[in-house]
Amino acid sequence: MEGSLSEIRLRVGNGVPVAATFPRASDSAPGKGTEKRLVKRHHSMPFGAEFVDKDMVRFRLWAPKARHVDVLLDDRLVSPMPAVGDGWFELIQNSCRPGSLYKFQIDGGARVPDPASRFQPADVHGPSQVIAAGAFDWQDGQWLGRPWEETVLYELHVGTFTPEGTFSGVEQKLDYLVELGVTAVELMPVADFPGARNWGYDGVLPFAPDAQYGGPEDLKHLIQSAHAKGLMMFVDVVYNHFGAEGNYLHEYAPQFFTDRHRTPWGKALNFDGSDSRPVRDFFVHNALYWLSEFHFDGLRLDAVHAIVDTSSRSVLLELAETVRRRIDRRRQIHLVLENDDNCASYLKRAASGRPSFYNAQWNDDIHHSLHVAITGEHDGYYADYADCAVQHLERCLRDGFDYQGQPSGFREGRRRGEPCADLPPSAFVSFLQNHDQVGNRAFGERIVKLAEPQALRAAMATLLLAPSPPLLFMGEEFGADTPFLFFCDFEPGLAKAVTEGRRNEFARFTLQDWREPSRIPDPSAKETFERSKLNWQSLYQTEHTEWLEFYRHLLWLRRWEIAPRPWRAVTGEFRAFECQGLSAQWQADSTTLTLITNLSGEVLRAIPRPPGDLLYCSDGDCAISLETVEVQPWSTLWLLKR
Repeated sequence: MEGSLSEIRLRVGNGVPVAATFPRASDSAPGKGTEKRLVKRHHSMPFGAEFVDKDMVRFRLWAPKARHVDVLLDDRLVSPMPAVGDGWFELIQNSCRPGSLYKFQIDGGARVPDPASRFQPADVHGPSQVIAAGAFDWQDGQWLGRPWEETVLYELHVGTFTPEGTFSGVEQKLDYLVELGVTAVELMPVADFPGARNWGYDGVLPFAPDAQYGGPEDLKHLIQSAHAKGLMMFVDVVYNHFGAEGNYLHEYAPQFFTDRHRTPWGKALNFDGSDSRPVRDFFVHNALYWLSEFHFDGLRLDAVHAIVDTSSRSVLLELAETVRRRIDRRRQIHLVLENDDNCASYLKRAASGRPSFYNAQWNDDIHHSLHVAITGEHDGYYADYADCAVQHLERCLRDGFDYQGQPSGFREGRRRGEPCADLPPSAFVSFLQNHDQVGNRAFGERIVKLAEPQALRAAMATLLLAPSPPLLFMGEEFGADTPFLFFCDFEPGLAKAVTEGRRNEFARFTLQDWREPSRIPDPSAKETFERSKLNWQSLYQTEHTEWLEFYRHLLWLRRWEIAPRPWRAVTGEFRAFECQGLSAQWQADSTTLTLITNLSGEVLRAIPRPPGDLLYCSDGDCAISLETVEVQPWSTLWLLKR
């Protein structure tokens, strides 16, 4: 075994601290041990505030509704911005410095922040700050990322992951994440949102890291530190809508939106009508900005099924093509979708095997199948998997998506999905928890509150050793029992509407507690946010220590036996044993990987023995003969034939 060992103090048995050893990620991981070389990074954009010389800043704003625009610099009026055509206004100012505060004044009235602001020190309604983007000294010049097949994602919310709730707080936990065995940290959206707390999906200034978490340099320092430890960094971006508070675009650029389409959050963004070119450029540049100026390794695009674009070349394809063309080809850049429509065409591979557009999609189907199998819940979208969850799971493991064009009962018979059997397992991100599946429950319960431990272990042993890249949600690896609730901090009128809407939303569900609105936590209450913070002290309790050891062991096996190989499904070797369990098989060159899992309370007997040696058995005492296998209730075993 390569790599070194490190120690973590754990409490086991009677609570006496003991030293336990866990494998450390290899010291030869990409980016480690390489010579440091200072690098400057700055993404130039056709809008916003940009230094064009040492003391000269170009201000540029698209405001097609405005007759004239002025710049307010450090709260004083500066000369007007000349119109330069097609709704654009531009001014080069020679009395700026890094840290200067500015706003745009529209037609002598409304004073608004820069929609392309790089930082908002006083929140979304305050002034924007001039940032010298190239001032940060990057020391990760040799970092080119890691192959997608090595990816184990760890999704976290910056504000609740640590007591500090900051970028620097996350940085202090990087060694812990390396020891856990993840290879990529995925930040929930960090773009500036209104108020002091938010999931991030109500952002209105998509180029500005939220000041609650720290400044741009704090985020860059976090990313640089992660790279030094061999960790990739991803960020969740929202290109389907703007948040409801702090978006001033309607006042001077209503062409950003269209009445021809609707989203769950109101007017859709104008990606396909007249004047849509600046809108498309705004978001394409946002992707380039995070990947180049901040050196993120990947993006997760939120809910792209809510992006309505009827143009001949969708903005999603344009974005992916531009990223692949503009970003240094030597870098490993990964683009991931959330897409309820299961559009496999976005995930197609080139002849070389590399993604043409997007690396992968979050696979809700595998989550829903496993969740129904181990909890028995069948409300809402779970109803589509309730007939025989194991059979749905078997198709996910074989093909990727379960829904590949068949009607969805939950969607009133609408067909969902596209055929995807030609895609590799790496095109589908698997998970049993994420921010949506936990936080969109009325009480934010994690899966440890909903399933028996033995069932949960069987499900996670299935998911973490299957070829598709897995995703963990912060704290699940130690069985965190703190909830992750929906929280926000809007102005009073909007806050009241959100609270009432949240409680009305659950009134139609069958669970009795959900039909008592007063019991559902108030999203606007600070207490709701505080309750959602991880309790790191629970790691001193035996129950949580045992969960951590379980996850670390599985991720160690994954790193050495699963990640290095390009697996493909052996179609004829996937079987569902009624609705109790299944077997599955994948091959990579001359190596065969076989799964048998029992997701029921009955013993699976006389299963034909697959080839290979035992890699993992969740009950620790698998009955394997030369000809058959017996699998205990809620148990998973893996075999590997080299």
